[in-house]
Amino acid sequence: MAQTGIDSSEGSSTLVLGRQPILDRSQQLLAYELLFRSSQQNAAMVADHVVATATVVTNAFSQLAVGDALGPYRGFINVDRDFLFSDMIELLPRDAVMLEILETVIPDDAVIARCRELRGKGFQLALDDAYELNAAYDELLTLVEVVKVDVMALSQAQIQEIVARVKPTGAKLLAEKVESREQMEFCRDLGFELFQGYYFARPTIIAGKKLDHSQLALMRLTTLLLEDADTVEIEKIFKQEPGLTVNLLRLTNSVSSGVRTHITSLRHAITVLGRRQLQRWLQLLLFANPVNGEASPLLQLAATRGRLMELLADKLRVKTPDLAEQAFMTGIMSLMPALLGQRMEDILVQLPVSPTMVQALTGERNGVLGNLLRLAEASESGDCELIEALLPQLYGLNAAVLNNTLSQALAWANNIGREADTD
Repeated sequence: MAQTGIDSSEGSSTLVLGRQPILDRSQQLLAYELLFRSSQQNAAMVADHVVATATVVTNAFSQLAVGDALGPYRGFINVDRDFLFSDMIELLPRDAVMLEILETVIPDDAVIARCRELRGKGFQLALDDAYELNAAYDELLTLVEVVKVDVMALSQAQIQEIVARVKPTGAKLLAEKVESREQMEFCRDLGFELFQGYYFARPTIIAGKKLDHSQLALMRLTTLLLEDADTVEIEKIFKQEPGLTVNLLRLTNSVSSGVRTHITSLRHAITVLGRRQLQRWLQLLLFANPVNGEASPLLQLAATRGRLMELLADKLRVKTPDLAEQAFMTGIMSLMPALLGQRMEDILVQLPVSPTMVQALTGERNGVLGNLLRLAEASESGDCELIEALLPQLYGLNAAVLNNTLSQALAWANNIGREADTD
């Protein structure tokens, strides 16, 4: 799902950058759509919307460090007619973006010529929200790599017509706004290769799902770390779970952990890794794909949310010593209902979390942690109004701070995903 950046430069509108995962047929992360929005507070001050859009996009790959946060994944960027013809579009890293031509762009001769020119310069193109692909789209379809289909707006018969129209061109079909397994399976059976929607990035709760042994062990270990239990007690749980033990040794021996000493025992691994880092990885392991160990969209979202909340908590003017760590845990735990198929109240019964975390994770999401969680969620959904309402309530935070912490959180979460792929 989507993450957010705010541009606080004087005289500019508040800018929101959304990031939503795009998956392949095996539901593995392939790309992100980057959604650029702005609030209406200072809209009248924007004299040139082409320059404004170009500035937002280029800033996303510089000030917000979205380029680094994308890692090996390509970023889909919405392009209207004015921006399509702007020279500033060529400032974008062509190996890192997919130019997504909006449905409002009429494919006339000038547009076709411009698309052909951009293709010649190494850019990849996508067609957004394909509804009625009449003869006017014949040539454009030969130039785009991807055709996006809004499955919520079309009937199954209409979707089938578009598939029949696109398949002969060789372009890949992307189903967007997928919100159910039935929609996903229908499109997959028709030959769609790419998928995007809340079904993947904000999974629905499956009632009655039970924890397997490894998940129970992860939650027990999390509890022990919260209670600052003796290392011997932590070792006992690991010894009962060989798979977790292997993962722990791999983690502490990996280059990414910065450890050069070969780890030979559980106690050594726990000591070298450190309890705080161990706690983070145990929580994040809950979101890894249990079948093949690859990073899931939920892992990316959980990692980004937890890290963003931790960094924001550390910037507050008034805070308790353990607030940043609690913020990280709150962000991670806020997605456990989607992962475990249990109510939040039932999950919290199993973990001795603090009353402030309980307040943040249930009901009205009160307190500082609750506001930080609401801010993180508003960032993911691109809710500019809520972001602007929450920032003044969190003394020490402003648009610039949110910008900086967002770029750090995105990059950190992306590294988590790459490390999970290699474990």
